[in-house]
Amino acid sequence: MTAFTTPTLPAPWRQRLGAYMDSTAVTRSVMLLILINAAILGLETSSTLMATWGGVLTNLDRLILGLFILELSLRFIARGWALLRDPWAVFDCLVIGIALVPASGPFAVLRALRVLRVLRLISINPNMRRVVQALLSSLPGMGSIAMLLGLVFYVAAVMATQLFGEAFPEWFGSLGASLYTLFQVMTLESWSMGIVRPVMEQFPLAWLYFLPFILIATFMMLNLFIAVIVNAMQSTHEQEAREAAPTPNEQRILDELKALRSELAALRERP
Repeated sequence: MTAFTTPTLPAPWRQRLGAYMDSTAVTRSVMLLILINAAILGLETSSTLMATWGGVLTNLDRLILGLFILELSLRFIARGWALLRDPWAVFDCLVIGIALVPASGPFAVLRALRVLRVLRLISINPNMRRVVQALLSSLPGMGSIAMLLGLVFYVAAVMATQLFGEAFPEWFGSLGASLYTLFQVMTLESWSMGIVRPVMEQFPLAWLYFLPFILIATFMMLNLFIAVIVNAMQSTHEQEAREAAPTPNEQRILDELKALRSELAALRERP
């Protein structure tokens, strides 16, 4: 016969430690440390401040890094390796691990990524996590829109190269140059005075090409991107609402408890 073993539960002290690490006080303290660390990393970019306060800022940065390591270690003690099942915990480990890279050696360039510690604010704040999760869930829809935008860009670039390439070789002399110029037009960066009006001086009807391109590539596609993101956020919110809502059995139990409380209250009121 096969022996069945019951799963081992965490020790009570580990459960209490995990509850304490998830408490509001610890969460707010970590958020405060992240904000202070972000300010320190910004101040370290100033050579004047580093010449005067460099030692203090460096020591504060090391102290906060040590507190981050302590916080993450306590979370590992409370939950064990099961903590790595949480993608946000893995992200925290990577961000803190990058900060431990030596300042010299082949991986010294990774020290510039220390500022990624500021992104831990996303993993700590539930509202920011929801936004990121909604953005990630919208990637498939955004990919389809990006493919459609790429197709529009390719067709428009081929047309622009054929129409304006000879007169304006710097902007439309090749397919790559046309793609870059059209990207500038799409971002509305000096599109009128810098590109379209000079082209219209030689091709008065060029507006018949540029205006539809701007309407399609800028306004329509931008609205499609926004629609996909808003839809993803709405779906995430509805899913969280469904998960938070009680199941039919739970609702029935709650109704029975309310009825029992009402009956007990009525019995107490009887003389």
